Amino acid sequence: MNELFDLLGALLLLLGTVFCLAAAVGIVRFPDVLTRLHAATKPQVFGLILVLSGVALTLRTWQVLVLAAFTIGLQILTAPVAGHMMARTAYRTDQWDDEHASIDELADDLEAAGFVNTTDEQGYTQGRDSG
Repeated sequence: MNELFDLLGALLLLLGTVFCLAAAVGIVRFPDVLTRLHAATKPQVFGLILVLSGVALTLRTWQVLVLAAFTIGLQILTAPVAGHMMARTAYRTDQWDDEHASIDELADDLEAAGFVNTTDEQGYTQGRDSG
């Protein structure tokens, strides 16, 4: 039975590293901020969940299980929020590829809130409230 848990743990570790590698390749290869954020959050979190599950299955102690569960919970709570905040910042500073976006619902919401993009002397886009 221990060999089965070790084999399953090794398989989960291998799958988790493949997902983490895919996330790293996506960050390097994707063309704009929003697609890179997608690569940085979804497969990375899933890969980490698989790696920690594999470690917990291999070591089989309560301390490791509790620590892995705590780490997985924090990743699930914080990674989407961090990705969302970085995406909004990239949008507000006009660092995203708006030519390939099919829907831009945030523009209407920001305009209704009084947010306007302006360009400074060096050509950098800065957001400011119009009011």
